[in-house]
Amino acid sequence: MLVIVAPGQGSQTPGFLQPWLEEPSFAARIDWLSAVAGLDLAHYGTEADADTIRDTAIAQPLLVASGLVAALALFPHPADGFTTVGAAAGHSVGEITAAAGARVITAEQAMVFVRERGKGMADAAAKESTGMTAVLGGDPDDVLATLARHGLTPANVNGAGQVVAAGTVAQLEALAGDPPQGARLRALSVAGAFHTTHMATAVKRLRHYSQSISTHDPRTLLLSNRDGQVVHDGRQVLDRLVDQVSNPVRWDLCMQSMADLGVTGLLEVPPAGTLTGLAKRALPGVETFALKTPDQLDAARAFVEKHGSQSNPLATNPTWRLVVAPVKGTFASGGAKAGDLLAAGDAVGAVSSLRDTVEVTAGHGGTIIEWLVEDGDPVAPGQPLVRLHPEAVA
Repeated sequence: MLVIVAPGQGSQTPGFLQPWLEEPSFAARIDWLSAVAGLDLAHYGTEADADTIRDTAIAQPLLVASGLVAALALFPHPADGFTTVGAAAGHSVGEITAAAGARVITAEQAMVFVRERGKGMADAAAKESTGMTAVLGGDPDDVLATLARHGLTPANVNGAGQVVAAGTVAQLEALAGDPPQGARLRALSVAGAFHTTHMATAVKRLRHYSQSISTHDPRTLLLSNRDGQVVHDGRQVLDRLVDQVSNPVRWDLCMQSMADLGVTGLLEVPPAGTLTGLAKRALPGVETFALKTPDQLDAARAFVEKHGSQSNPLATNPTWRLVVAPVKGTFASGGAKAGDLLAAGDAVGAVSSLRDTVEVTAGHGGTIIEWLVEDGDPVAPGQPLVRLHPEAVA
């Protein structure tokens, strides 16, 4: 199974778009997304220095646009991609890239959303002196306990022995003087304490704008970096994109879901390298591909062909008729049977794993046509559970 992943802020480097813009079709698409975002993304991706593209309001649209256009270069006919890509996920702002790639929102909607996200987070960061520090190694429990002692938030739990602490500069300085035993600290070049309560004003701003965004259900399995769950309701995906701004990124749980899915190949879109590095340490046996330059596209397509042979269950079914499992575990229904009418949001059942029990709801409602699993069946993330006939369709 193939998973496509998109990196988050901090992965950008000066000039990383230069080789891509030598391709006329890529340059034209970047120009279009630049017009939507109101930013000269070609300039920022080729000529701007590191300090300039560190600016949250610039970095975030730049990352989403480059990832989307590179994915389109990899899959010139997106419908072909949906038959081969098993799942998609993104780290932090990369989740917007993944959501647009899975057709939850359009590329234009993604650029407006990320533009306002970047502005809102930059404004929130300017209100107080905050930052982020990577904590590498150490005992996981001791790391979390040390962060709590200093009032810091584990804003990114990335797996492979990496946690990112976020908070005020004073709190981070206290951490530097009292680090977890056996851990190394590395200050990150970011503008503020992202994925913490310091970003509350940005969440309010995005919640307002999200009310005007129409959504569709994902065309492939989409992993949420809140908890690693498969999210199959487009509106829920958007709600999570809003909430994500002030809540921790659990990339470790995303990688656990990839392992549960049986992923064999992970391809990272530009600016690639960060997530493939984490996967090499946390997902032994999974082959990785960091797509950095257009001269790798032929090799990337061969990688897709090698790992994309498993069919995507959502590609051959109308997605609005299916309710799927959010996690790996054992399924138990709520007692509904074929012919019953479920309202939007009604509980269908629950999936229980060793970690927890997750309720499964009918995002759109409808009449139960058939159950695709039985009580007590083991299910995989994204596995179809029940087929519904939409109430509004005769």
